[in-house]
Amino acid sequence: QSCPPTRPGFLNVHLVPHTHDDVGWLKTVEQYFYGGGCPRHRGGGGGLSPGRGGGIPKATAAPAGTKVTPPRLPWGWFFFSARPAWGRRDAKCQRWSLFFHGGRAGRLEFVGGGWCMSDEAAAHYDPAIEQLALGRRFLRQEFGACGTPRVAWQIDPFGHSRQLAAIFAQMGYDGLFVGRVDYQDKATREELREMEMLWRASGSLPPPTADLFTGILPNVYNPPSGFCWDQLCSDPPVVDEDSEENNVDSIVSTFLQIATSQAERYRTNHIIMTMGSDFHYENANLWFKNMDKLIAHVNARQANGSRVHVLYSTPSCYLWELHQANLSWSLKTDDFFPYADGPHQFWTGYFTSRPAFKRYERLSNNFLQICSQLEALAGPAAREGPYGPGDSSVLREAVAVAQHHDAVTGTEKQHVADDYARQLAAGWESCQLLAANALASLSGSKENFVFCNALNISVCPLTETAGHFTVTLYNPLGRPVSWPVRLPVNGASYAVTDPQGQPVPSEVVPISNFTRRLRGDSSSATRELLFQASVPALGFSTFTVSRLSRRDPRAPPAWTQVVSQPREIQNEHIRVLFDPLTGHLKEIQNLDKSISLPVFQSFYWYNASVGNDESSQASGAYIFRPNSSEPIPVSSSKRVSAHLVKNALVQEVHQNFSSWCSQVVRLHAGQPYVELEWTVGPIPVADGWGKEIISRFETTLQTDARFYTDSNGRQILERRRNYRPTWNLSQTEPVAGNYYPVNSRIFIKDKKFQLTVLTDRSQGGSSIFDGSLELMVHRRLLYDDNRGVGEPLVELGANKQGLVVRGRHLVLLDTVESAADQHRLLAQEMFMAPYPVLAPGGGSSYRHGQPSLRQFSALRQQLPPNVHLLTLTPWDAGTLLLRLEHQFERGESANGSQPVTVDLLNLFSAFTIISVQEMSLGADLPLHAISRLVWTPATGPARPRPVPKLDPSQVTLQPMEIRTFLATVQYKVPG
Repeated sequence: QSCPPTRPGFLNVHLVPHTHDDVGWLKTVEQYFYGGGCPRHRGGGGGLSPGRGGGIPKATAAPAGTKVTPPRLPWGWFFFSARPAWGRRDAKCQRWSLFFHGGRAGRLEFVGGGWCMSDEAAAHYDPAIEQLALGRRFLRQEFGACGTPRVAWQIDPFGHSRQLAAIFAQMGYDGLFVGRVDYQDKATREELREMEMLWRASGSLPPPTADLFTGILPNVYNPPSGFCWDQLCSDPPVVDEDSEENNVDSIVSTFLQIATSQAERYRTNHIIMTMGSDFHYENANLWFKNMDKLIAHVNARQANGSRVHVLYSTPSCYLWELHQANLSWSLKTDDFFPYADGPHQFWTGYFTSRPAFKRYERLSNNFLQICSQLEALAGPAAREGPYGPGDSSVLREAVAVAQHHDAVTGTEKQHVADDYARQLAAGWESCQLLAANALASLSGSKENFVFCNALNISVCPLTETAGHFTVTLYNPLGRPVSWPVRLPVNGASYAVTDPQGQPVPSEVVPISNFTRRLRGDSSSATRELLFQASVPALGFSTFTVSRLSRRDPRAPPAWTQVVSQPREIQNEHIRVLFDPLTGHLKEIQNLDKSISLPVFQSFYWYNASVGNDESSQASGAYIFRPNSSEPIPVSSSKRVSAHLVKNALVQEVHQNFSSWCSQVVRLHAGQPYVELEWTVGPIPVADGWGKEIISRFETTLQTDARFYTDSNGRQILERRRNYRPTWNLSQTEPVAGNYYPVNSRIFIKDKKFQLTVLTDRSQGGSSIFDGSLELMVHRRLLYDDNRGVGEPLVELGANKQGLVVRGRHLVLLDTVESAADQHRLLAQEMFMAPYPVLAPGGGSSYRHGQPSLRQFSALRQQLPPNVHLLTLTPWDAGTLLLRLEHQFERGESANGSQPVTVDLLNLFSAFTIISVQEMSLGADLPLHAISRLVWTPATGPARPRPVPKLDPSQVTLQPMEIRTFLATVQYKVPG
């Protein structure tokens, strides 16, 4: 209704003025917001400053006697809009007033809707949903229905995922516009006039649930060549006065040629041109003055027979005209990875770049979900309790910012990466107060809670010094878990008791040399205490630990064995064999299924291309380009140093590949998978070569050039080496051109068996030859790849000698038919891991007369295995936001892929659900209010299904379905 008129029978050119304001990249978000830091992309409110000198348009500057419809500015950077410094809800603040009234008056069009423009390769689907919901909620609160974005605006991410497209569709978006697609893909689509298509983003959800109209922009997100009029640009302005500089005829003729050429690559008589770029419109008058003139003079040619009509437009108005064309559109079912902008420029390095930050982002979201759950379970007591005011919003916003396509990707400058980590750390602090308040309220005991954030390197002052302490392990999953607890200690023997006071088997092992080197002088602990903790669904268990004297009769006999040249480790489910001559892993056996598979695993590096002249391309933060297809073994000899540590709870083979690369191959008792804990760094570069480190697995599986990776941790996509489903690939980089994002898992299989590797963070991965798979775990590079960040990916780390990274790979061997039953549940357990909170014990009662609880579950019964509790968080007063998801795809498991029904009303024990309303995935609209444009694929129409009436006592989930609810709840009166 608010779109400008177009002209039938003409080529309508939609000029879309826009500013691309990264939430951090070359400068921190604060520097961009206030205009500090380096002079490039000064920021300081560019794009939304008052008047036509800023970004929100008012009147036009068209020549006298011409009529130009006033423009609107698309805006999609709601982290900046929600900043307190904008004077939120303060009419006296000019910037906020302008934004608020500009939005209400239609001078702005909200696009994207998220807190940031998220990445699509390294971002997990959980925080991707959260950051979109955060931005959409802000818009709903400030602008009501007028603030609902209709168009997903992903114009800069370096490739595009099928799962994120499915998320956009389920949030109610009418369409998606993208800027970056592979140069070969784009050339093919231009020739076939398939730059706009219908993307079927799920093979499990019934069409058109996850169908999303998708358009590829002609110039990434930049203006046509010669038509950039920002103060950062150098193109000549439109001079239309009586001057020897008058260039109207030249500019109009050039523009008409560009428009006509672009129209030949698109299907309708409507085309789009993006008029803006990074941090443009700080001085918007330059842009609008020249665009006003361009529109007027191009349209004036119509009097002489021109059939081109130019207008100010917006993404949603352009999309509306495409819908009105009533065409059928080609159907896409794969994704847009990997992305390359030239023959040797594959943007596959960022899948791994900054691996420590990628892990920190993953851990931060894990803790955010725990914080949100505890706040929902404890109610107001979590926010105002004995430990001070708790708040999850700081971490929620920091995790949302971390999804930005120059944050979790690792493609920002080093000081910006440090700032992202600082924001996350501040969020952890406020969330820990909330968690302490909630645990005290739920347990009935005010303990001196301690959060040990460096347990991955065995640092925790309390456990290292105390003779007595408690461990409260919180489980955020909707099913019970058995979790190995590992704590740094100095005693030789400890007694551990469970919540019922029963003894729990425990062992004390020496801290490995790998860990000693990693932590430096930050800890004095010489040993680690191990025990297996059982925790109920959505709840906690508290364990008591006491150091024993050598004479204490409870002290177990020390029988931890250390053996050189290990041959095997084995538990009830798995046997792992090692070559006694080389020390390498050589075979994995699944004892439950009587499966045996030769598996060789080792570490290698690719030497990074240096790009020392214009004709070559260097590896950098974005681009992966090895100088050879053959990697170099990290171990200089065929043998790796190895020894076995073995006791009743765990068996470990410690492998040393070099002074900077080591690994522990671990089997816990009862564990049906192999754990590989790797430690890599500092990567040596004194030889002048940057290096990209991989862990490679070689098997005898006949894989026929196929392997499989996840999409944002959820859907699984088949990959084929040197192949793309939608065009005939000319492969110019046999390694980098076959790398794909691995957010949570990668696997290979033949007709019988499947080898799956789960990751604890996003990494790049591939299968470079049949029977193999590899994951890139770390990178250290000496040259910039010339894609804008302007510095090499060196990462010196805390000691300035080079970053050391530690991580885990979990390896599963199973039959093809049963593999999903294992990897689906285990991947969620890695992503939503239990969290330990420690205390010295002896805390006072939370409320007078309230008994203390040492074990608690917020569920009346555990969730079925194929159902995952995706979200449980406070919303408005007395309401909680709840998301349940079916975590299996259609057809991948005989049992797991079946529909499943849950009784919401009788699910929780911590509160009573009074009423339930089903919402869209973004939680800002009731599900019945979602009304999307219906597009027709070339394969035939698929009509939306009506929303069934909700019965909260029988909520059925189909494969890959996520259902979102707002529940009004009543908490139990404590006593």
